[in-house]
Amino acid sequence: MLYQMVEARDDAPLDVRSRVVAAATRLFAARGFEGTTLQEVADEVGLAKPSVLHHFPSKEHIREAVLDTILSHWRDTLPRLFFAATASEGRFDAVFGELYRFFADDADLARVVAREALDRPDETRRLLRGPVAPVLAAVAGYIESGKAHQRHHADVDAEAYVVHVLQFAIAAAAVADVTCKALGTGAAVRARYDREIARIAKTSLFTAPTQDAPGDPKPARRRRS
Repeated sequence: MLYQMVEARDDAPLDVRSRVVAAATRLFAARGFEGTTLQEVADEVGLAKPSVLHHFPSKEHIREAVLDTILSHWRDTLPRLFFAATASEGRFDAVFGELYRFFADDADLARVVAREALDRPDETRRLLRGPVAPVLAAVAGYIESGKAHQRHHADVDAEAYVVHVLQFAIAAAAVADVTCKALGTGAAVRARYDREIARIAKTSLFTAPTQDAPGDPKPARRRRS
């Protein structure tokens, strides 16, 4: 019993921090950072403002925690995806699929990023040149390798492609609740919407599979009976 009580007390600060970050994400997505007060974040969590300040000294610290939640996902996830999928198309499907699902599963994350780019462009540029840069460089390097093996279109600008696909996925996820309605309603409509985003991104990168590219695994030959 004593162990359970200590464990609950130890977990409580982390739980409060995660609840504050989740509430701030929703509010920043809906109203923007400048349009959200610290009191509104506290009210959303159901805490007094001093309790929130105990965990985060300022609203700016909350903003940094929200963005770090997004960035840390990619710092941790991208290397694993690259090592797990060895074939070129497998890597694309893994990386783009994870990128889009991450934002599509929680559109508030996409809206936060979009609002940051519009409302705080200087800070967003610093993120792109700082913590985000290694991720972009890793994917661009994968594309350049594919070009060398004729798997990817020779005229693809690798770095620009990565930036465009990133903003394409974020924007599509951020406004999906609105733009999907142009296609109709229901789960099947959202599936169509998502599939077409992936198809556009993929076909603009990969050459037609007319022959096996050097280094690609060869299909197993069927044995004659």
